[in-house]
Amino acid sequence: MFLKRISLLNYKNFTEITFELDSKINCFVGKNGVGKTNILDAVYHLANGKSYFNPLAVQNIRHGEDFFVIEGEFEKNGRHEQILCSLKKGQKKILKRNGKIYEKFSDHIGFLPLVIISPADRDLIIEGSETRRKFIDNVISQLDSSYLQQLIQYQKVISQRNALLKYFALNHVFEVDTLSIYNEQLNTLGQSVFDRRKQFLNDFIPIFNRYHQVITDSAETVQLVYQSDLFENNTLSLLELNLQKDRALQYTSVGVHKDDLSFEIDHHPIRKFGSQGQQKSFLIALKLAQFDFVKKQSGEKPILLFDDIFDKLDEFRVSKIIEMVNNDEFGQLFISDTHPERTENIVKTTHQSYKIFNL
Repeated sequence: MFLKRISLLNYKNFTEITFELDSKINCFVGKNGVGKTNILDAVYHLANGKSYFNPLAVQNIRHGEDFFVIEGEFEKNGRHEQILCSLKKGQKKILKRNGKIYEKFSDHIGFLPLVIISPADRDLIIEGSETRRKFIDNVISQLDSSYLQQLIQYQKVISQRNALLKYFALNHVFEVDTLSIYNEQLNTLGQSVFDRRKQFLNDFIPIFNRYHQVITDSAETVQLVYQSDLFENNTLSLLELNLQKDRALQYTSVGVHKDDLSFEIDHHPIRKFGSQGQQKSFLIALKLAQFDFVKKQSGEKPILLFDDIFDKLDEFRVSKIIEMVNNDEFGQLFISDTHPERTENIVKTTHQSYKIFNL
């Protein structure tokens, strides 16, 4: 699978531009602010129906315009696939495959497997647990549409239960039977989500450890630790034990929507005890493990986006990544960089075909 051509219209800083792409390596080079990352984000947009960097869809429209359009032509399993994503101010975003509009964006997730490695990934370390849960959920959802539907349903029930708790507090009433309906639903859905996350991490963590050892030459010991209330009790029991707390807070304080993934170095939080270089190595290993996991599970190589990752990597780590490219472990690769000479020197050491776009 690879992206043959991409066209942007009024997307971020681009008025109108088209790129005819190489099936292996595509490099976008230029000074900061010219739009290198925006092109990679447009590729991400076609695969996921949303931006990786800006959750407010309307802010991806070029300043002074009313809409944007991204169109991509892919080759997948010998077939031509056209994906179009567009948004007009005041209207719903539209995602089309071969001219047919998706009724639900979730139906598109996983059709075009893709992994991005970016400086913005540092949010996985410094932000709250929601960011790390999204990482887990995004990887699983690319491979398991039923998991994504269960997750969506779980979030709906949580919202309904929270609304009910607020209603009780506002009206000074309490109806245990009504609440128990939501509790039962959360128990079933929550257990399913927990089991799938646990299974995923059991498979994923050894892959992560292997990649981390390769890119650091086994210089450090790191851990990924899954943290969930459900290791101690089922959702129904947790909700009953925390009922008074939930009534006081007016929201649901326990369940899989509070899960976390602890990033550790020598069993200490890498956020506090890891250097910038150690954190970067950790995140690159995490994303390469995601690539490897999706590749093995789906049977095809995801598109891989390297957004400005060579900037703070030493020569050893760069050489390890290029070694993987030479071994044909990757499929199509997109690279953004501020140094044209560095990029060309890196890709010339591979035996892969490539294109360099100077912006």
